[in-house]
Amino acid sequence: MDTPLLPSEQCSTHIYTGGPIGKKDNEASHVNDGSSPLSVFILYFAEIITLLVVETNRYYHDYIDRLDDGPSLEPDVTEADMFVFLALTIQVVHGVRYKLTDYRATVDQLYTPFYGTMMKRDRYFHILRYLHFTDNRNEPDRTDENFDRPWKIRGLSEILNATFSKLYNLSENLAIDEIIVSFTGRVIFK
Repeated sequence: MDTPLLPSEQCSTHIYTGGPIGKKDNEASHVNDGSSPLSVFILYFAEIITLLVVETNRYYHDYIDRLDDGPSLEPDVTEADMFVFLALTIQVVHGVRYKLTDYRATVDQLYTPFYGTMMKRDRYFHILRYLHFTDNRNEPDRTDENFDRPWKIRGLSEILNATFSKLYNLSENLAIDEIIVSFTGRVIFK
């Protein structure tokens, strides 16, 4: 008969050797307990917003340049546009509808003025259509054995990693959780 393991034998203990836990005050001294959620968001995502604006505009202009007789030019996406676009996209999960166009429906059952007053429908769909994270002219060779499959979001992940490591020290107790929604597909890259 097997003898049960003692609590100290059930898991291995690792000694924490990291720095002080939490926000790095020397990098973000202006953020404190009284800071708004928006100021914290901007601290972490300002560079991402700039990347999205630059690459979305580049992708749109590349598309227009390929057309012989294209539509009239839309104004460039600004950082303010991108903030509103992201806010609307995040807000969508609070009122689940069947299609994106249902959020701007005028029928009484579905009418929600918030979406239409924040950004015009055509502007939202313009940004959604041309949303981009990298310059397509930098595409690596797909036949190379070391081809970087997530190359289109590589710059985004590098900015996030650099920003998080610059502004925050992880704690000793770190939990990595699995997703709640089951996924039966395969991910080629890890």
